[in-house]
Amino acid sequence: MAFWKKIFKNKNPGSAAYRRDRAQELHGQAIRYVTERMGDVDEIVGRGGCLSVRNGEFLLLTSGDILLRTRVEDLQASYLMSGDGVVLTAPNIEEGGRVRSLIAHFVYYRK
Repeated sequence: MAFWKKIFKNKNPGSAAYRRDRAQELHGQAIRYVTERMGDVDEIVGRGGCLSVRNGEFLLLTSGDILLRTRVEDLQASYLMSGDGVVLTAPNIEEGGRVRSLIAHFVYYRK
């Protein structure tokens, strides 16, 4: 089944299946730091942590806090062109549904 899933990937970014697959790709990824654009400047809002999927929710955990918690179906995730991070845009359940756009930079591990 996984073989067919790799061959026939869902290419519609608006679909729930595509968003679930993207969230599963990011699950367990270690984070170096997280930034958020405030005006013309990117501010660092968290250091260290990871990305996780639990009970149908996507979590961005940094500095011992939940920085972003959203339903997987509401998450919009796109990789940076360099490949060393991801832009996450979603309504944050922790803040009453306020939409946040955060940039999570991955920890670099030599493979």
